[in-house]
Amino acid sequence: MVGTTIMQTDLRRSLLLVARGKVRDLYEIDNSTLLFVTTDRISAYDVVMGNGVPNKGVLLCLMTTHWFKVLSAAIPGLRTHFVTLDLPPQVPANIQGQYQNRSMQVRKLEIFKIEAIVRGYITGSAWSSYKKHGTFVGIKIPPGLRESEAFPGGPIYTPSTKAELGEHDENIHPDRAAEIVGTKYARRIENLAVSLYKHAAAYALERGIIIADTKFEFGLDKDTDEVILVDEVLTPDSSRFWSAASYRIGEPQLSFDKQPLRDWLTSQGLKGEDNVVMPDDVVTMTEEKYREAFEKLTGERLEMNACRQAAVH
Repeated sequence: MVGTTIMQTDLRRSLLLVARGKVRDLYEIDNSTLLFVTTDRISAYDVVMGNGVPNKGVLLCLMTTHWFKVLSAAIPGLRTHFVTLDLPPQVPANIQGQYQNRSMQVRKLEIFKIEAIVRGYITGSAWSSYKKHGTFVGIKIPPGLRESEAFPGGPIYTPSTKAELGEHDENIHPDRAAEIVGTKYARRIENLAVSLYKHAAAYALERGIIIADTKFEFGLDKDTDEVILVDEVLTPDSSRFWSAASYRIGEPQLSFDKQPLRDWLTSQGLKGEDNVVMPDDVVTMTEEKYREAFEKLTGERLEMNACRQAAVH
């Protein structure tokens, strides 16, 4: 029997609900601050499952804040939207246990309408396209690569559209991304995303994890005209994490992300179907993968009691 999950939050008596995403619920604290609440919902192939993964929200929230610290130390001048893990005073004391460690206060910004995807290794949709065309989103890729091999010239930038809930993201050429956000910001987003990936990949590899690919999101500080790192960062939801110890070129890899869920959906012919209920073994395996990634990357163990407290309805 799997543990308790939080699939949906309700702080509407205290805060204005701004939006519900695939995983996060967003509330307005004041004119300049939002509360990001990470639920235990999980999506695959742009579809949210009918049940969740216990403790997932806590793991993702704390992993993201860890990466904010690591990357801010590594990249001078990097700015993020993160303010604090403390809950705002508007959240009633009797329900704070449900939201602590799965919520963060963040600055309200204008969000760029693209996802900045960086790929260090050829896998997933890039591998499928490469086998057929030798390209991905119109980018020529050197011939002779094998599945899961590192791109010989270093990581490549392959952005996507940022679809509304229920719609599908579309992989696009960087030139198309420039049309969406403007050339001025497109180049800054690309350079920052690649730099973030390189620093994170080196950090993770020292801890036994290969970051095959990941997506970043960015916002604009209109007062300073700065590009700001926002949303979740380098989590198993937004990245492919592989085991460095078992890495073998030419085959799929042992992963620390939602790949077990993707594999199960594909094997059952449920890819892209709505409201699919995961069996307990898939839920448990996914939670274990997320927890292992968290512990390897942060060097910390998340106490089960703390997770259970956060996950109580």
